[in-house]
Order: sequence, then structure tokens, then C-alpha cells
Amino acid sequence: MNDADLANLFAAYGEVTSAKVIVDNYSKRSKGFGFVEMSDVKAGQTAIEELDGKEVEGKILLVNVAKERTERPSGDRGGYGRDNRGGGFNRNNNRDRDSRPPRKY
Repeated sequence: MNDADLANLFAAYGEVTSAKVIVDNYSKRSKGFGFVEMSDVKAGQTAIEELDGKEVEGKILLVNVAKERTERPSGDRGGYGRDNRGGGFNRNNNRDRDSRPPRKY
């Protein structure tokens, strides 16, 4: 499904002001979701009620009102990025090694 197909699907319920299928930047394939804006709130609600659960192109649609994106806490990134250090190397356990004079070869 592309942007035009998505717009045509919702156009049966009212004027579509924008329709966008979200695609992967690398593969250029659909990520399986998109966004539609309609000029009339009531038409949008009717489209949600009518299309939610409907089968289109062999897939069951989940249609609902988009939610605002929430900010993720910056510290919740796994091992990388904490305390401005990369992951994997714990400098606290290697203090003795760092304080020794450099080897002479």
C-alpha cells in the first residue's frame, strides 16, 4: 500500500487532507503503519469505526487516533552512553594499571 492507496481508502468517509505510509529508509518497504489526516473530525471518527478490524490486501487494519510521541529518558540506552562512556570497559577496575609508568621497549 502506498500513500495514494491509503488516501483512497479513507476518502470514502470524507475529505483526506494528508495520507502517509511510513517506509524504512534503507529497504524502502512499508513499516506496516501510516498516518491519515481528515478535514472533518466526525468523518475521521466514522472512518476509524468503519475501518478498524477490516481486512485490506490480506491484512487486518488497526485504525485509531494517533498518540503524541513521548520523550524517552536519555539514560535508558543500555550499556552505551551512560556517564559519557562507552560500554564494555570498566575503568574503575583497572586503576592500578593506569597509574603505572609506561613500559620501555
